[in-house]
Amino acid sequence: MKSAVTVVNDASWNNLVMESESPVLVEFWAPWCGPCRMIAPVIDELAKEYAGKIVCYKLNTDDSPTVATKYGIRSIPTVLFFKNGEKKESVIGAVPKSTLTATIEKYLEM
Repeated sequence: MKSAVTVVNDASWNNLVMESESPVLVEFWAPWCGPCRMIAPVIDELAKEYAGKIVCYKLNTDDSPTVATKYGIRSIPTVLFFKNGEKKESVIGAVPKSTLTATIEKYLEM
């Protein structure tokens, strides 16, 4: 089954995330990270549930260290929320879906 989450990298970051009209959720992950594998299906569900309201991306920190360094990502998974090209919030670790849903709802109301 195809993921609803698009891959973003150092090259596409500005275009896809910073210039997005919609709020953006970005999951920072790496293939070797166990908790990242746990949270991936949750991010995928959120991408489907909020399709048309938010955009979800995942960034492999091994492939795109520049963006990860810029935002001080030290532990993964880390989920960052952006609105109007501005970082609004970060959620660190494999958190329950309800935590991410609450954060998304907060930015949809703004």
